[in-house]
Amino acid sequence: MTPQEFSLLLISVIISVAGQFFLKLGALKLGKINAENVILQILSIVTIPELLIGLTCYALGAVAYILLLIKVNLSVAAPAVAIGYVFSVLLGCLVLKEPVPLIRLIGLCFIVTGVILVVWKK
Repeated sequence: MTPQEFSLLLISVIISVAGQFFLKLGALKLGKINAENVILQILSIVTIPELLIGLTCYALGAVAYILLLIKVNLSVAAPAVAIGYVFSVLLGCLVLKEPVPLIRLIGLCFIVTGVILVVWKK
């Protein structure tokens, strides 16, 4: 993967992870969903700024990913975006104060190793 391709990958991943983060913040504002309020909750999505920002980030991340796919094989690009899981866990841990058990850290190490092996060129 060239530096330009890797930059597109990182841009796509970082913007998508930002989308996940904002979707989480917006979801926390939605509250409990049950059979009586499900329609109201779905309609309220358009009034919660964090959800709109999250959806916009996802769209921009998808555009960057499409640009990446023009240059890189799907068999490389698709597994490489798994590095986003690492960023998501870091955001969850550092910003949202979510616990990260040791077994999850071990899993993240496997993901990082896998991504390195997928993008590595001989």
